[in-house]
Amino acid sequence: MLFTDTHCHIHEAGYNDAEGARARANGVGVLRLICVGTDEETSQEAVTFANTHDNVWASVGLHPHDATHGQQSIAILEDLIKKDKISHVGKIVAIGECGLDYFYTHSPKETQVKMLEAQLDLATRYNLPVIFHVREAFDDFWPIFDKYQGIRGVLHSFTDSDENLEKAYARGLYVGVNGISTFTKDEKQRAMFASIRPDRLLLETDSPFLTPVPHRGTLNEPAFITNVAHYIANLQAINLEELSRVTERNATTLFFTKTNN
Repeated sequence: MLFTDTHCHIHEAGYNDAEGARARANGVGVLRLICVGTDEETSQEAVTFANTHDNVWASVGLHPHDATHGQQSIAILEDLIKKDKISHVGKIVAIGECGLDYFYTHSPKETQVKMLEAQLDLATRYNLPVIFHVREAFDDFWPIFDKYQGIRGVLHSFTDSDENLEKAYARGLYVGVNGISTFTKDEKQRAMFASIRPDRLLLETDSPFLTPVPHRGTLNEPAFITNVAHYIANLQAINLEELSRVTERNATTLFFTKTNN
């Protein structure tokens, strides 16, 4: 069985064992990692790490918490994409994580909206999928999303309502599930995780954050995607091999298959 960690942050300077984490992931069949940037610095780190490892790819983006970095950051992200395109390396496979976060509002809402739109412009211009971070902001998110034609993407770390899950399906979005699914005490969330369509499911760790059961209390790492996979397979009464097959197909379709959009 093979797995892809579609969202991790082990490339960031504060993570001290990226090489070990990558090796341990490979050892349990997690053979593809996508390192996700949240600002210009971590996006550059993601690209650098991906460029030096065959089985690692990068996503470059500006997190809503960091939206106040502004248009200068967007220009830096675009420069990273252009260099990747010119070199034909193909290591940048997505834009993000980007979106709206009204739970913390570390950046003003209007600034978050502006920077989300700027990154959707990038995704459209360079035909890249988007890794979305949306927290308590779907009422504003959907009208923005709907202004753009042909956007492909995933709702990272999805824990929201059945209603927004259906809206995601209607727009062709994938749904990212991580360790939260293994430790949430919210019965509505558990029921929602049990109902996610396998053909829309992506597995992720968000490591070093959101460590799944049974590793709570330790740093998360990509190898622990197998714990998420086991949990979801049991929750949905799906054969683990089938879950591996369908989630690998989903990851390949979204991140590693070129489209004509």
